[in-house]
Amino acid sequence: MARGINSVLLIGALTRDPELRYTPNGAAVLSITVAGDSVVTDLGGDVRSLPWYQRVELVSRSAETLQNQLKAGSSVLVEGKLDYQSWENEQGERRSKVIVRANRIDPLAPNDRSEQIITDKVGGYRLLDAINQTVISGNLARDPVIRHTQNGHSVASFAVAVTESWKDVQGEWQQKPHYIDVTLWHGLADAASGLQKGDPVMISGRLTNDSWTDASGQKRYSTKLEAERMELLQRRLQAEAQQPAAPLEPEPVALPKAAKPRNRAAA
Repeated sequence: MARGINSVLLIGALTRDPELRYTPNGAAVLSITVAGDSVVTDLGGDVRSLPWYQRVELVSRSAETLQNQLKAGSSVLVEGKLDYQSWENEQGERRSKVIVRANRIDPLAPNDRSEQIITDKVGGYRLLDAINQTVISGNLARDPVIRHTQNGHSVASFAVAVTESWKDVQGEWQQKPHYIDVTLWHGLADAASGLQKGDPVMISGRLTNDSWTDASGQKRYSTKLEAERMELLQRRLQAEAQQPAAPLEPEPVALPKAAKPRNRAAA
């Protein structure tokens, strides 16, 4: 499996104060929840604002400094990747989650953005006209599941295995797959009906969260990528697919222009 694309860009507000902890080897880990509203256009042409919340972690020497700089309501830029984690709980059940692993967290310069910060029903903060963009490429980890809503709209779901490649301290190549759940609607869902496990794809869209209560009464959460665009990729030669690609140097990210501030409104 060749190395995939795994890129996340968020601009939002901290819902609450950041948290700082340390790993057993002493590394500082900053944990924040970034929230915002995404402006989307539905099938009827109506523009809607949809809230989102994303858990972000940064392992860095700058984590302690950022904890002192940031507070609830601070606006930040986050650049990073999706990180798939799995484990067994005390009952021996397999559990997994996907978080945003930040490469960098930059506080945004103060301006009239205060008019774009709103509070939700539980007192957390969100940023209006936020940015929630993710691009991944990899191979389908399972066949798509296609269903239809009561209104007849097509919905497809599948998981994409995105492979991360790196060299360890001994100079040996290592690989880790990140399994990202993807949801596709309408025409994209219809296009996905012809796919099967192993097909290579590129997906771009926005991150969403689901929550539910399982059979044991435990609250469960999941992070999914809601597709806005899908591209089918050609299969690489088998010999090339078995050789991990050398990491690429990061390229500058062109950010969209800041949106015109809106009037303050309660969520």
